[in-house]
Amino acid sequence: MFELKDFEKATEVVSRVARHTNLVYSEYLSEQCGNKVYLKPENMQLTGAYKIRGAYYKTSTLTDEERARGIITASAGNHAQGVAYAAKAYGCKATIVMPTTTPLIKVNRTQSYGAEVVLYGDVYDEACQYALELAEKEGMTFIHPFDDPDVATGQGTIGMEIIKDQPIVDIILVPVGGGGLATGISTLIKLLNPNIKVIGVEPSGANCLQRSLEAGHVVTMETIHTTADGTAVKTPGTKIFPYLQKNLDGIITVDDSELVVAFLDMVENHKMIVENSGLLTVAALKHLDCKDKKIVSVLSGGNIDIITMSNVVQHGLIMRDRIFTVSVMLPDKPGELVRVAQSIAQNQGNVIRLEHNQFVSVDRNHKVELKLTIEAQGTAHKNKIINALKDVGYDSACETDVMM
Repeated sequence: MFELKDFEKATEVVSRVARHTNLVYSEYLSEQCGNKVYLKPENMQLTGAYKIRGAYYKTSTLTDEERARGIITASAGNHAQGVAYAAKAYGCKATIVMPTTTPLIKVNRTQSYGAEVVLYGDVYDEACQYALELAEKEGMTFIHPFDDPDVATGQGTIGMEIIKDQPIVDIILVPVGGGGLATGISTLIKLLNPNIKVIGVEPSGANCLQRSLEAGHVVTMETIHTTADGTAVKTPGTKIFPYLQKNLDGIITVDDSELVVAFLDMVENHKMIVENSGLLTVAALKHLDCKDKKIVSVLSGGNIDIITMSNVVQHGLIMRDRIFTVSVMLPDKPGELVRVAQSIAQNQGNVIRLEHNQFVSVDRNHKVELKLTIEAQGTAHKNKIINALKDVGYDSACETDVMM
């Protein structure tokens, strides 16, 4: 059973290495959802994610003999860095099994702390099974990334900091993969103030905890699909499941497309880089059916690679009509391209790419296709530009797939 003294001890131990990430009030998100929103920026943590808390605390509870045998774990990235850092701090060897799909930045940073990285499997669950086999074969000490009471206690120190910074809070939103973070925070919060609601947020394509809670027992999803790699887990923790049943007040699921928009919100309005798993609680704000409440969104991490980041930004701009492509049919004669360009310029559109296809039809007098990818300020501005083209005689002007 978790007791308050366990979290107090963990807070003291974890404070040796983890930063106290102060709550950040978000005026933008508050206006968007009609509540007072505070961000818990664990993306600013020492290893770029909250996982260092549970990993370091768990390592502190091991005996000298257990540490001497070497530590092994499985992780999609953030727990890997936490364990690698903790092992280095305690002077022991660390082996990390990571899925082959793990972003390169997480692999490199894990290795930078001196850990040996083994890539295996397509998802976390496959990597974890292999790590357990290696632990038994080599006699190493296995640290589970979430299904461990000590690890969950370490993660719960986030809840202690939240209450210290904002004693009066109504709802805490927590990202959920296997459930370790949600277990730690929800259990501590209910010990301190049972009136505070703690809600887990999962990707809709990897909602293993939601399905397990509905079934009343732990279930395993056959397949999962989500861009939130840090929460791409098929099976929630069995040891911690009873605590999640008891202390979580609900689950919200979020589509990957919502994470794309949330990424833009964080970059443009808060100057923060947050990985997809950490954005779950930002996207979940729009799903809450409440007003004038104090809400804390836990941003679990910020370890996102540049290629993924650029892809997310591009799709986000397209989804918000900040970039669009318009197709225009025009006669093949001098001056037509200038007319189109002038119409766009007069309406403050910015052309970033164009394609002039003279061979779309044998009737070049009437059917030459011009495709332009344009930067706009949003949906209203996009529609204004398209309508302006129609007003000057290009009735065929219509939106099409974006050229990038």
